Amino acid sequence: MNKILLTCILSLALFPLFAQMTPADSQYEPNDLQPLGSYNPAAPEEVKQFDFMVNMCDCKSINRNPDGSWQDTLDMVWMAKYTLNGTAIQDYTWREGAFAATSMRQYDTTTNQWAVTYFSFPGVSIKPGTWLGNWDEEEQKMVLSQPQKAPNGMEGNSVLTFSDISEKGFNWEGKWANEDGSIEWPFWRIYCKRRR
Repeated sequence: MNKILLTCILSLALFPLFAQMTPADSQYEPNDLQPLGSYNPAAPEEVKQFDFMVNMCDCKSINRNPDGSWQDTLDMVWMAKYTLNGTAIQDYTWREGAFAATSMRQYDTTTNQWAVTYFSFPGVSIKPGTWLGNWDEEEQKMVLSQPQKAPNGMEGNSVLTFSDISEKGFNWEGKWANEDGSIEWPFWRIYCKRRR
């Protein structure tokens, strides 16, 4: 009985907060008119740097084996939308073999960097990886990295790069690189075409 009474009291206390929420409070979220959401003008201008992803793409995904050979190419779908009321971009991937992943992409104005946090299945990301980086205006690509040791213990970084960006699609590459960049090991490549 006490639990029921407490639930009723909390519901009544919180009702004014929920009642004040209107569609205007979430106008940049995905909705019937904008299924992928839209950019919020109150967000950092840099959020639009990932606008090229906001769509549905059909992709080809290929991973590398430890011996250096490449696995068979698999079909993948990569979809991205605006979220957090148009202040961030979240993407989703689904690949043959029951693989799924999502990333949250937020621009941090205190460090002037992108922070991209990644979750995937199978498995549970108790401590998901977060890559930091920026748009390279000169080379027209997005480069993100996080510290990561090689299997042999060598210090280096996991580097993720979006390149060949156009209205037709984009390419993506994941690689490991040592600290001075003299050794690089691409481990995953994805080639995406936007759906029309």
